[in-house]
Amino acid sequence: MENGAVKENGVCLKDTVNGGQDVWSCENGVSSSSADHLVVMVHGILGSAADWKFGAEQFVKMLPDKVHVHCSEKNGAKLTLDGVDVMAQRLAAEVLEVIKHRPNLRKISFVAHSVGGLVARYAIGILYQPPNDGNAVDSSADNSHENARGTIGGLEAVNFITVATPHLGSRGNNQVPFLFGVTAIEKVAGRVIHWIFRRTGRHLFLTDGDDQGKPPLLKRMVEDNSEYCFISALRAFRRRVAYSNVGYDHIVGWRTSCIRRMSELPKWEDSLNEKYPHIVYEELGEAREPNEVASEEDDSSCDKIEEELVTGLSRVPWEKVDVSFHSSRSRFSAHSVIQVKDHYMHAEGADVIQHMIDHFVI
Repeated sequence: MENGAVKENGVCLKDTVNGGQDVWSCENGVSSSSADHLVVMVHGILGSAADWKFGAEQFVKMLPDKVHVHCSEKNGAKLTLDGVDVMAQRLAAEVLEVIKHRPNLRKISFVAHSVGGLVARYAIGILYQPPNDGNAVDSSADNSHENARGTIGGLEAVNFITVATPHLGSRGNNQVPFLFGVTAIEKVAGRVIHWIFRRTGRHLFLTDGDDQGKPPLLKRMVEDNSEYCFISALRAFRRRVAYSNVGYDHIVGWRTSCIRRMSELPKWEDSLNEKYPHIVYEELGEAREPNEVASEEDDSSCDKIEEELVTGLSRVPWEKVDVSFHSSRSRFSAHSVIQVKDHYMHAEGADVIQHMIDHFVI
């Protein structure tokens, strides 16, 4: 066992010099260098590496010699208020440090909760390395060959998983359910949110555009540009998955976390699957070009920027997994339950983590 590591129930945990925590299996002779697949877990706003403790332990227990988990801590607590771009720079540096100290790594995946999903999306744009020809992948082309997709931090990109992430931002259209969908309240929230959540709040409510015509950060993150290739970075992964709460998530609405327009939200029914009782709908998406998707006039729930975000992100295929805790004792904490953030939530959200692991591509 590595120096400084602590063993708990067959799982080894070690705080790293960059502030995060490495988790791996130490059962049956498995060492920290046995696995070649790095799984980076990213927490949400005002969170910490401990938020993913249950998820990290389940991953290494069920995939003992396959994955090495790193729970990010570079953006702990109030540092999550510094803005998506600043947090992403820290996360990217943290990931490169992990890769540097573990030369056996060959693959990389991300599992991110809430705002952490936006941070991870920006970070992979920083970490993206184009194919050997030096050109970024054409985000409108179907590049299925491994070498054509590019790499993330020099590693093969495999799974990019977000959990209750506000991909379309948090402004208007009932994207933040606790604002009750009241337009006046939503407008006021957009003006004052930076008082509480600072730059991150501006990014979430898309109020960060400047006088020189520079679009909001989330808008810039749905395209390749001269600085970072955000869409090519997403396309580099073999699969992208969005887990979303269909209700009772008072922080992040269903539509923004599942990257759908209102008219595209599916009708769901109670799960009959005993293994995944809270998974109520699954969709295997296909990439769609702008001329294949509905225009903003086709759905009155979408404003112009939101439509651009949906259209941009839909250029790469997403698997969408819809989750409901409507009959759960902890349903009013759905935003945390879906991540199994606390010990008492294990019985409620563990099937979502199980589903994630069972479908994880190694």
